Amino acid sequence: MKAYKVLYEGASAEIVEKKSRFIADVKPVESEAEATAFLESIRKKYWDCRHHCSAFTIGANNEITRCSDDGEPSGTAGRPILDIILGMEIHNVCVVVSRYFGGTLLGTGGLVRAYGQAAKEGLAASTVIEKIPGREITLTCDYNSIGKIQYIAGNLGLPAVSSDYTDKVVLRYMVNSDQVDSVIAKITEATAGKTAIETGDEVYYAIIDKELMVF
Repeated sequence: MKAYKVLYEGASAEIVEKKSRFIADVKPVESEAEATAFLESIRKKYWDCRHHCSAFTIGANNEITRCSDDGEPSGTAGRPILDIILGMEIHNVCVVVSRYFGGTLLGTGGLVRAYGQAAKEGLAASTVIEKIPGREITLTCDYNSIGKIQYIAGNLGLPAVSSDYTDKVVLRYMVNSDQVDSVIAKITEATAGKTAIETGDEVYYAIIDKELMVF
């Protein structure tokens, strides 16, 4: 598993080039069917628009990528949109750019720039998160060890999952997969081996508005 960026929440943005309006709509998608449905919804929303050019990519390794010029000259719309998505390294996203013709021909270079810029603005207005591979570690310790563990967790920026206080203390943190061994070593040394440590299965997690989200 590797870290990768995904679209968490889509948005819309618009640019105007020589009186032509380019409206970019962005949405998270998990399948080609979702991307197709989103494209159709945009076609209905802007039913009087001449072109609805699109691109999407799905999967951590861009397993599925598609783009469409939708009647624009070949290579002037769908591919520039897709290039922006791939360049920003965002996954599981569909971008549709709808164009209202303003009466002035832009030429192939102008179209490439306009469609790419519209896609860039739409993605910039959206919320992108990084999904990080990690493991939940469960730490069972006595009350004398709490401060030491919390100090280590704070220094390393470990997201807290939960805590239980009974006759023992059970603290749970999410740890980046690459850091698990070093975190365990630090806690073991700091608490003189008195902390019982369990690690969970590898999952993806992200921090959204300072809150932990596990996928």
